[in-house]
Amino acid sequence: MHNQEESYWTTRYKEHSTGWDIGYPATPIKTYIDQLEDKSIKLLIPGAGNGYEAEYLLKKGFTNVHILDISEIPLQEFKKRNPTFPDSHVHHTNFFELEGQFDLIIEQTFFCSFVPTKENRAAYAKQMSALLKEKGKLVGLWFAIPLTDNLEKRPFGGDKTSYLNYLNPYFTSKTFEPCYNSIPPRQGNELFGIFIKK
Repeated sequence: MHNQEESYWTTRYKEHSTGWDIGYPATPIKTYIDQLEDKSIKLLIPGAGNGYEAEYLLKKGFTNVHILDISEIPLQEFKKRNPTFPDSHVHHTNFFELEGQFDLIIEQTFFCSFVPTKENRAAYAKQMSALLKEKGKLVGLWFAIPLTDNLEKRPFGGDKTSYLNYLNPYFTSKTFEPCYNSIPPRQGNELFGIFIKK
C-alpha cells in the first residue's frame, strides 16, 4: 500500500499533475497562523507537498516546523527553496509510520488524499490523536464535496457529519464550519476545523 501511494504521488509531481497545488498558503490557514503568538510550538504539516504553509510559518518566525510527505520530490523542492531548513524536520515517510508529539498539526486537505475506506479514515483520526500532545490541536481544511465511487479521482470528498464520526472519538471540535475565506475556486467547498485532542 505504502509503495503504491508513494509512486502515485511521485508520478503526479513528475507529470506536474498537481491541481491541488495553489502555489501559496491557503488563505484560511494563513489567517489562522497570523493569530498564533507562540513561535516555539512544535508543528507538523503532513502531506505537505511543496510546503507553502511551512514556508509561511518560517517567514513568521516559527522555529519548530516539521513537514512530511510520502513523495520525495516536493520535499526536495522545498529544501531547494529553504536551504537552511533542518533536515531532521523533513520527514519522507508514510504518515501512519511517523512517531513524535506535536502541539499543532495543520491539515491542508490531507485527509481527502487517502482512499476513502472506513479503515483509512478511522486510522487517520487515531494517528492524528497519537501524534498530538495532550490538548494539542488539529487545524485546517477538509473538502466539503460529494464522495463519489470513483476511487481514481482525488481529492476524495465527504461531509461534515461523516468527518465528525471519525474525529469525535479522539477530538473535541472547537469549530468546524464552511470556510468564509476560501480561495475563489474552492469557495463553498471547504470546511475549516479546529479540533482539540481529548
